[in-house]
Amino acid sequence: MLRVEGLTKRYKAGDHALKGVSFTVEPGQVVGLIGPSGAGKSTLIRCVNRLVDPTAGKVFLNDAEITSGAGDLRRVRRRIGMIFQEYALVERLTVMENVLSGRLGYVSFWRSFFRRFPAGDIEQAFRLLDRVGLTEHADKRADALSGGQRQRVGIARALEQNPELLLIDEPTASLDPKTSRQIMRLIVEICRESNLPAIINIHDVALAQMFVDRIIGLRAGEVVFDDVPSRLDNAALTAIYGEEDWAAMRKTAEDDAEDDAEATQARIERMAGLV
Repeated sequence: MLRVEGLTKRYKAGDHALKGVSFTVEPGQVVGLIGPSGAGKSTLIRCVNRLVDPTAGKVFLNDAEITSGAGDLRRVRRRIGMIFQEYALVERLTVMENVLSGRLGYVSFWRSFFRRFPAGDIEQAFRLLDRVGLTEHADKRADALSGGQRQRVGIARALEQNPELLLIDEPTASLDPKTSRQIMRLIVEICRESNLPAIINIHDVALAQMFVDRIIGLRAGEVVFDDVPSRLDNAALTAIYGEEDWAAMRKTAEDDAEDDAEATQARIERMAGLV
């Protein structure tokens, strides 16, 4: 479980990126973090994984505070799996080697330098590659993969850490609509299977509503919405983003989803020889 209490971040210029943000994420719960650019979404994630230190407030992961003092950053960060927008893979390494890099916080320098990981780590990596549908690509270089495949490698690498929390930064920003849905579905399924709490920083509101359990909306560093996706109505969207024709935007998103579903069904029928 993740618990954030009164998290505040004020930069030297005096600007507040976060203003007393508080919330809890239960085991297995997937939270979508939405808001306009500059709302504090990325700062919040960076405070949780200790890439930046908050000005005030506390973060607890399974009742252990991870924001107190300098501490052991390596130990803190290996408890938190990160999935990145731009994948952050080592392009010249194989898929398997990239997944095994999730164990770097646990093995010695020389083991990692010579890529001599324990047998248990390798077995787990194979299981994870099977779970994300990439077993047959284990020996391919990362730069030979599609965007969706790279993101699946990133998911497997994060899970290889055996994390207690997943932080996910715009996982679908570089993907087409169909692949975006596949990736979101995979993330949500894995979190429920593993009872992992997760926060997804996401700009695609319609996609968030389709998959996450709960949505937190930030505006100017403050939480202005925290509820289930079905309660994210036009008034809530206006409070988060400002005035917009939300009804028209919802209709476009629904049409896109319907077109994608029809195209998928047509491909299935062609493959089955029905048409």
